[in-house]
Amino acid sequence: MYSLELRGVDKQYAGGVKPVIALDDVDFAVEPGEFVAVVGPSGSGKSTLLNVCGLLDDPTGGRRLIDGTDVTNLSERERTAARKESIGFVFQDFHLIPTLSAVENVALPTAFDPGDATDRAADLLDRFGLGDRLDHDPTELSGGQKQRVAIARSLINEPDLLLADEPTGNLDTETGEAILGEFERVRADGVAVVAVTHDELVEEYADRVVELTDGVLSGGVRVDDRERDGDGNDSEAADPDFPWLAGDGGEP
Repeated sequence: MYSLELRGVDKQYAGGVKPVIALDDVDFAVEPGEFVAVVGPSGSGKSTLLNVCGLLDDPTGGRRLIDGTDVTNLSERERTAARKESIGFVFQDFHLIPTLSAVENVALPTAFDPGDATDRAADLLDRFGLGDRLDHDPTELSGGQKQRVAIARSLINEPDLLLADEPTGNLDTETGEAILGEFERVRADGVAVVAVTHDELVEEYADRVVELTDGVLSGGVRVDDRERDGDGNDSEAADPDFPWLAGDGGEP
């Protein structure tokens, strides 16, 4: 079963006489523990692809599945719950709250959950070598340390899929290698990683590099997977017990 799968996904935006085609019949699949790098020129649709994968935007056509469950047509509330349950995000600019400490930033996604996630947040930071920086605010951290905090935050809800937007874009080579090493540790826990990048260093660490050009994705599904599942449209979708999926248009 794939952690994430797109089947024949299109994404169009209204624009002048003709719609703008951001994604064109995209097939894409990522297995648990796999690291896929998405490359392509600026304006090729990479950010749109990441937004569709992360349930931040809906496709115009096609299907989107997480862990075998179709999540193409969820309500806004269901999408929000699904993201929290299954997906972590890492951004190029870190998006840390400057008035919060490192441990408070990591625990922030659980702010409205029952219980206190501070201990888990501290454990994650310790795992990433920041056990002595728990109470430091972002202004007291280096770029690499900020990115480690951001990765720890993305893992606080134990996601199955990690989406990264230019994760090494603001880092020097040595720090970038250290961050990609952290992704290796994440993958060892079975978390799938998809990174949009212009950095050749990221490509070196990835299991697979796929290219997006003018909305058309090359190499989105492994050849052996196509041979196993035919065109990918006949494979059985699993029906895990996702608490956020309550049926047709239901609320979680």
